[in-house]
Amino acid sequence: MRHEYTTENTCSQLISFDLEGNRVHNIEFYGGCNGNLKAISALLEGATVEEIENKLLGNTCGRRPTSCTDQLAIAVRKAYNKENA
Repeated sequence: MRHEYTTENTCSQLISFDLEGNRVHNIEFYGGCNGNLKAISALLEGATVEEIENKLLGNTCGRRPTSCTDQLAIAVRKAYNKENA
């Protein structure tokens, strides 16, 4: 199922991804550091929600309390919980 998440406190405004069970596919960031976020999306292709959380949750960017990758970890967990409620 395709999910969209509106980010907070980041340069990217939106994250879009597919969730199949607990595996994440086709991650797209809208806005932000284009090259870096494309690389992150490729590296995380097929990762589980838990793997993404373990690697990225709590990651910050500069003085911000979050980052695009932290927002991704939050987004995939929320989507997973919503699908499995």
